[in-house]
Amino acid sequence: MTHASRSSRVKIRIGISGWTYKPWRGAFYPEDLPQREELEFAARQFRSIEINGTHYGLQTPKSFQSWRERTPDDFVFSVKGGRYITHLRRLREIRKPLANFFASGVLALEEKLGPFLWQFPPTFQFDAGRFENFLQLLPADTEAAVKLGREHDDHLKDRAWLRPKVQQKLRHAVEIRHKSFLVPQFVELLRKFGIAFVLADTAGKWPYVEELTGDFLYARLHGDKELYASGYSEEALQDWAGRIRGFQAGKLRTEAPRVTNLKPRKPREAFIYFDNDVKVKAPRDAKRLAEILHAT
Repeated sequence: MTHASRSSRVKIRIGISGWTYKPWRGAFYPEDLPQREELEFAARQFRSIEINGTHYGLQTPKSFQSWRERTPDDFVFSVKGGRYITHLRRLREIRKPLANFFASGVLALEEKLGPFLWQFPPTFQFDAGRFENFLQLLPADTEAAVKLGREHDDHLKDRAWLRPKVQQKLRHAVEIRHKSFLVPQFVELLRKFGIAFVLADTAGKWPYVEELTGDFLYARLHGDKELYASGYSEEALQDWAGRIRGFQAGKLRTEAPRVTNLKPRKPREAFIYFDNDVKVKAPRDAKRLAEILHAT
């Protein structure tokens, strides 16, 4: 098993959340582009893409292998954790579901495997004990993921995949949507386990605070005026570019809402994803922000 090196990777990756959207055809994707080639097209435009399908159900090793093979060498996927764990089980009795998730083929992304995103629903309130148990279970590297994955159940009896050739650290990010998480204990838990707090712009619908808890930055821009729909103005994109530069230097805005007074950590990499896809704003905004930050 070889070790993956991150030294040659770009420090800022800006991309989109998902790539299969019918309204994008003729607007972002050429009208005559075969649907099977949409990933290749999108991956030539961006340095990274979030895989959303993993949130709704376990994917197959063949799918992960295909996605890896069809993208450029310096491309990285983020993988959205399963809602069965975060939304349905709500972190109760999740060891086996987590084993299934990591045995499903995600490790077949090999060197193109980026952070795991764990998003929690607006109705999920902070429970310190339950949440710490979850963070303890999250594998910190591929070796730990393989070990956990071997505990999978019969759902993956004939299709578990736990043979990564690349050994690497695994990174995790958490996106919350309930105000009960806005307490120092939660932020300190993330710091303890090296988990990134997701900076999520949700048009004011859910809480927004700025805390840097991991050694990488993870931000999701869902729309600043209308959730999942509104595009970002040039002024707004310039503002986000300034924030990102500051975050990477370990600086937070003096006027930024915070939970703690802890000195922010200095992230080594930044992953920024646009999820304002309803009106085909995400690709445009991602490309423009990448231009501003010279991260194309």
